Order: sequence, then C-alpha cells, then structure tokens
Amino acid sequence: MANIISDETIEYVGILAKLELNEEEKERAKKDMGEMLDYIDKLNELDTAGIEPMSHVFPVQNVFREDVVTNGDGSEETLRNAPEEKDGGFKVPKTIG
Repeated sequence: MANIISDETIEYVGILAKLELNEEEKERAKKDMGEMLDYIDKLNELDTAGIEPMSHVFPVQNVFREDVVTNGDGSEETLRNAPEEKDGGFKVPKTIG
C-alpha cells in the first residue's frame, strides 16, 4: 500500500512535536511513519463485524464502596500542638508583606 509521507508532513509533525530533526532523522521518520500507516491499512482489512469495542484486553471492573471514615481525622489532637488555632486550622504569621 506504501503510504508516502511528504517532507512537508515531516516538517509539520516536527514543529508540532517541537523536534529539530536533521535530514537523516527526517528520512528515518518518514520511513517509520509510512510503515505505521501501512500497518494501520493492514488492520483495516480485518473483518471486525460483531466484535465489541473494548478498552482493555482483560475484563476489568471497578469496585465501588461507600467512603466512610472509621478512625477519625485526628484534627483535634493535631490542633492541640498548634501555638495558635483559628477556625479549625493552624494560625500562622503572615509571610508576604
């Protein structure tokens, strides 16, 4: 199928990716991109009728549980160490003038 990648396409991709490619790297990138597009064309030849789309190879399920605090947040004990406390938090000196 031989997809042909133009020099302009390589330049544009290089700009988007913020890459500076020398001539040898540009030629290698053109070859690699062409091979990738050929592979995609090959995949498009496959009959996928009746195949359900998936996001993971293995069946994955998320297990949800209710978010319940069982040990408390320790804020009262923590605030006992504060030199000064205000509105349930540490009060600290102003650092920006």
